[in-house]
Amino acid sequence: MKIFYTSVATATGDGRENGHVRSSDGVIDVEIAVPVELGGKGGATNPEQLFAAGYSACFLNALRRVARRAGADVDGTEVTAEVGIGAAGEGAFGLAVTLRVLMPKVERDRAEELVAAAHKVCPYSNATRGNIEVALAIV
Repeated sequence: MKIFYTSVATATGDGRENGHVRSSDGVIDVEIAVPVELGGKGGATNPEQLFAAGYSACFLNALRRVARRAGADVDGTEVTAEVGIGAAGEGAFGLAVTLRVLMPKVERDRAEELVAAAHKVCPYSNATRGNIEVALAIV
């Protein structure tokens, strides 16, 4: 694979609990905390939120590219990523993702085709395929 870009980020502190993440260029520079829902103090971002942000943005870009090639009107298109974390057995943890896609100017059947096509080209989808459950939902 020919690499076009490499992102670098460093986590310090206690990781999920009282941690910090900073990208090499300083654009991301955030505290990390366990969410209240998992028994933490909350009040800061967490790895699942960062993953959801990256996946939703990347998938939207892939979808817009596929839709434009197909001549579909992508105005107003949105992708919301829901990233869940849970027990995966034997002390391990796993993730599950639901991508909720709004394509207000595209008929549902056509939107389903375009979302499926985007799921084949999105780097996040390709990285997670076969590793975690990813559900696609047209809203």
